[in-house]
Amino acid sequence: MSRTAVAVTGAPQVLTVESTGGARLHTEILGPKDAPAVVLSHGWTCNTAFWEPVVRRLAGDHRVVRYDQRGHGRSPATPGACSTEALADDLCAVLAATVPAARRAVIGGHSMGGMTIVAAAGRPEFEERAAAAMLCSTGMGGLTTEARVAPVTSPPRLRTLMQRAFLTSSLPMGPVTPVSRRVLHYVTMGPGAGPELRADVARMVAACPRRVRGEWGRVLAGLSLMDRLPRLTVPAVVVHGTRDRLTPRVHAHRMARALPDCEGPVLLDGLGHMTPLEDPDRIAGILRELARRHLAPPDPGEPDGTQHGTQHGEVG
Repeated sequence: MSRTAVAVTGAPQVLTVESTGGARLHTEILGPKDAPAVVLSHGWTCNTAFWEPVVRRLAGDHRVVRYDQRGHGRSPATPGACSTEALADDLCAVLAATVPAARRAVIGGHSMGGMTIVAAAGRPEFEERAAAAMLCSTGMGGLTTEARVAPVTSPPRLRTLMQRAFLTSSLPMGPVTPVSRRVLHYVTMGPGAGPELRADVARMVAACPRRVRGEWGRVLAGLSLMDRLPRLTVPAVVVHGTRDRLTPRVHAHRMARALPDCEGPVLLDGLGHMTPLEDPDRIAGILRELARRHLAPPDPGEPDGTQHGTQHGEVG
């Protein structure tokens, strides 16, 4: 089901997509204009680079769209505008700007990106353009009570308080050090993650502005989206690592039961929370299979549908 990375020539097309509250979303598109479309939404403290290994495996024969969530990467923060509704607004804005009205896309979300998909489900802009969804290493509530970041031997109330503090803190993280790499490896990845991946994740998380990290962390700490899952009526696949400490597998089973048309959960043995980085072949393969099964070939005569008015780059 998976393929290894293929050579993708040219630079991505770069857009700035405008959303609610003055948000300006850095968006990248790579791959043939007439290929099946895949739209990717990253998680908390990450950015478009998070999806790079998956994009390399898809963009040879898929049109892949990825964007920075507001406040992350090259999308400026919009103070006071952090909410699940803002996440949904932004995904719908990206879909409207990059997927023609006559076409649909497979939408993949990791962690907060999966929450974004569920928050957007049921909106007309989403329903018109979504063909299928992948919810990867995510949860819809109970993140502070069910995480396994704090020692499991701690009293439940203390463990919840510690995990809430982890999510909501705006304290500076300081420079990337061997200690910070070890801590993030423990929290976010399975035991098999190599030193290069551990260093990449540490740099990515450290690059997220601390106020953005804290504001979005407070949204996650109060998350309550379970009642939205029945609105996600497109075919969905739930994917989870068996060693995920941030969103343990109980979330995967709960989501799979609540979704109207769900395959899975697909449990990836030994992987932690960063599944697209830990096993990009498998994640790209799942997205590829969703596209094969649920996307009709585009009409060769139709326009590509990308809004060029806010474009800042060209396809090479």
